Amino acid sequence: MTSDLRDRQLAHLTRPGSGPALVVVDVQRDFADPERLKDYGLTDAALSALDRAVTRVGALVDAARAAAVPVVWVELGSEPARPWRASNWLRGGDYDAPMGPAEPCVLGTPGAEWYRMRPAEGETRVVKRAYSGFLGTDLDARLRAAGRGWLTVVGLTSECCVHATAQDALQLDWPVVVPRDATAAYDLDVNAAALTQLGLNVAVLSDTDEVVGLWKKAAR
Repeated sequence: MTSDLRDRQLAHLTRPGSGPALVVVDVQRDFADPERLKDYGLTDAALSALDRAVTRVGALVDAARAAAVPVVWVELGSEPARPWRASNWLRGGDYDAPMGPAEPCVLGTPGAEWYRMRPAEGETRVVKRAYSGFLGTDLDARLRAAGRGWLTVVGLTSECCVHATAQDALQLDWPVVVPRDATAAYDLDVNAAALTQLGLNVAVLSDTDEVVGLWKKAAR
């Protein structure tokens, strides 16, 4: 990306009334708590990267609140009565299998709780059943009703639900920024590849410090 193109992209985001929002994706215990990820085989380096990303997401939430940028919480809510059959098939080969005990973020269970952060009273929460926060939800309509103009998408994981949410946002005509340091995957190479894909086709890649600076410029 040329510096001239990036300058024009960022200028659009900081124009008066640009209306940023922070979209936090799936920083839930089943996806972020190391005690619940032991069967995933994460290396120490991947666990450290995950911890740093969660910390940066939390810092962005605090900064968004301080800058009066709306925080939108997108969370997985698996329902045993409504299994995601295509996911069953992809992961285990059995399309008609019931939801198993290892299913992440089952509604009402500790695994579905937010990890090291939580929505404040009055902040928007959107429960999804699959990867994207826009699929089968009213997220797009709620953002537009709030007068938002562009999105910062953060959370877990970079190659899955962050990518799906950011890609759908772009396809629904939202400019998207993804801070590299506020997302992670369970493998460092997978995360690097996901960020490359996001930067190629979906989002402007940034970091948390730059994003906070963009929010402050937009507020002036």
